[in-house]
Parts: sequence; C-alpha cells; structure tokens
Amino acid sequence: MERVWIIASVLALGVAAVLLLTEHYNAAFVAGALGAVAWFLNYRARIRPAIPAGEETDEDEDDDEADAGDTSGDDDEK
Repeated sequence: MERVWIIASVLALGVAAVLLLTEHYNAAFVAGALGAVAWFLNYRARIRPAIPAGEETDEDEDDDEADAGDTSGDDDEK
C-alpha cells in the first residue's frame, strides 16, 4: 500500500508543477495539496506497523500515576 501512496504523491505533484507552469494557480494548489496528503498517507502506512495498538508505554503509565496523585485542586503552593 505504501507504493500506491508514493506514486499518487509524485503524480499529483507532477500535475501541480504542470498546472503551475500553465498559470492555473488554483488547480495547481489543489493538486499540490492532494500530493502532500498522499505523501502523509504514505508516511502513515510506513510507521503504522511500528506503533503498538492500544498498549500504553511506561511513560504514559508514570504520567497517569502522577496526575492521579494530585487531586487536591489547589495549585497555590506556598
């Protein structure tokens, strides 16, 4: 799936370049934006397997414990 997004990104950016040279600025912007979106989807497809689904890291658990300990609501420490 990664290859599909990178091909779409390159094609959309190529179309944006041609439209820019032909002075169709609004269409060039739209094509460039679609190319950028396709690139981000490619990036997401590459890193998604590396991110564990629904598991908390040790840092997240430490932050939750620290937040749970301070329930006084009084932020004025003198």
